[in-house]
Amino acid sequence: MSAPEDKEQPQRPLLRVVRGTPDDVELAALTAVVAGLAAAPGAPRDERAPSAWADRASLLRQPLRPGLGAWRASGFAR
Repeated sequence: MSAPEDKEQPQRPLLRVVRGTPDDVELAALTAVVAGLAAAPGAPRDERAPSAWADRASLLRQPLRPGLGAWRASGFAR
C-alpha cells in the first residue's frame, strides 16, 4: 500500500499581480469575477448556414476544366 505523501505539490497561483499594489478587497473582487466567468456557460452559437449574400465560398476560384471553349465558360455563373 502507498502511504500518503507528507509533501504537498506546489500549486500555481490563480492570479498574479504584475503591476500595482491591490488591497485584499480588490483581489477578492477580481478573483470572484474571474471565477464567475470561468464557470459561466459560453454564448449560444448560431448554427444556421450563412445567406447566399454573406457566403464567401462563392468568391473562391472554381477548378479549371480543360476543353474546347473552356475559357469562355469560366466566366459563366455557377
